[in-house]
Amino acid sequence: MKALVTGATGFVGAAVARALLKAGVEVRVIARPGSDATNLQSLPIEKVLGDLRDKESLRQALSGCHHLYHVAAHYALWAKDPSIFYDINVDGTRNLLEAAREVGIQRTVYCSTIGAIGLPPGGGLGTEETPVSLDQMAGHYKRSKYLAEQEVHKLAQTGFPVVIVNPSAPVGERDVKPTPTGQIIVDFMKGRMPAYIETGMNIIDVDDVATGHLLAMEKGRQGERYILGSKNLLLREVFEILSTLTGLKAPSVKLPRSAVLPLAYLNHWLANLTGHPPRIPLEGVKMAKYKMHYDCSKAVRELGLPQHPPEVALGKAVRWFKAHGYV
Repeated sequence: MKALVTGATGFVGAAVARALLKAGVEVRVIARPGSDATNLQSLPIEKVLGDLRDKESLRQALSGCHHLYHVAAHYALWAKDPSIFYDINVDGTRNLLEAAREVGIQRTVYCSTIGAIGLPPGGGLGTEETPVSLDQMAGHYKRSKYLAEQEVHKLAQTGFPVVIVNPSAPVGERDVKPTPTGQIIVDFMKGRMPAYIETGMNIIDVDDVATGHLLAMEKGRQGERYILGSKNLLLREVFEILSTLTGLKAPSVKLPRSAVLPLAYLNHWLANLTGHPPRIPLEGVKMAKYKMHYDCSKAVRELGLPQHPPEVALGKAVRWFKAHGYV
């Protein structure tokens, strides 16, 4: 059995590739020329060059594979040219899945995002069935991933064998970039968190997310989506766990979102002017309005998704960031 993994140079994709190898699956990964392959060093995998915007390269990468794990995405809270989100996340996904159908891939797992899942307007936990629309998506990343999911649903309705997974906020080892959640951990460890805006997130160990991909391939129902998450926490609670793990003091000053929003708009304007990413991402401040808390029971019930405690995942991240010079 051979599987193609897109996005394997990234945080979640690398974890998926490692989980597949551990399960005895032959792994091929596709990456753009010049991609940082740090996460793939010493792994017994086949590497091919390609681009989600080049359909012929995708057909060649898929040739001879049985399964596809599409994890690649342009994941960021800001870009000087927002069209990159749609070129890669929407058009690239359509290109890849159409190529997979053409070459006869047996089954596909598409990695979406928790941001494409709705939240109840009156508060409460979001589920795979919570209604949501494009105008509720904050920022180009979420909008592009929502639109990409619509492309996947269209193909699923034609009989294309695909399962969708929606990871929440993965944390753990090998967050090379790091992700926005990983950056919060790094900033905390560097003492750059004197104050915070209260919000909510769902934390899950990145290795459990990877296992969830494999379980979705094995057990997921055709065309269904599964939230890959674990524990709902307030940001204050995340800081308290990090304080216990590191011995550093958790920030005690909670800022009103209204006080930070004007600074975020200014940062966004400066970023567009200079081309340097904003220190206070506007989309991050906008998203802080919502407690991103979800009911993950469907994936636990139907797939057997592991539920390691957030303390374990955050501990792995702290040790890895420290060992690799991020702090």
